[in-house]
Amino acid sequence: MSKIYINTDGGSRGNPGSAAIGVAFFDESGKIFHEHKECIGTATNNEAEYNAIITALRILLESSWLKANLNTDSEVVCRLDSQLVVEQLCGRYKIKTDHIRVLASKVFLLKEKIGVKISFIHVRREQNKDADRLVNQALDEQSANS
Repeated sequence: MSKIYINTDGGSRGNPGSAAIGVAFFDESGKIFHEHKECIGTATNNEAEYNAIITALRILLESSWLKANLNTDSEVVCRLDSQLVVEQLCGRYKIKTDHIRVLASKVFLLKEKIGVKISFIHVRREQNKDADRLVNQALDEQSANS
């Protein structure tokens, strides 16, 4: 069985405000093998968190790495520092707004398409430094280019 870890983060400067996402893919040994950062326009922190997960799963679905390294016994562990989003995706917290429900539906659809076990776990902010760094890099680069 192969296992990969995906750390995701989303943030906005202002809530809502200029928002970005960061995604870091790790192999079983803890080595980063792919990173992604992107500004996503104006969003709330929660919207950015969901967009980070959606983007991570899309990257995974579209990658040749997935086909070469994952099989039905494989596992993908998504690590987020947003406890709210983790609890919502695990069904322990109710999603109260329609636009967040739409984003969660996209996560579930991608999860189904990927076809391997995917779990969502909450990690402390200190354990999500790589994804957080990518969010801030994207926002800093946007500010520098404005």
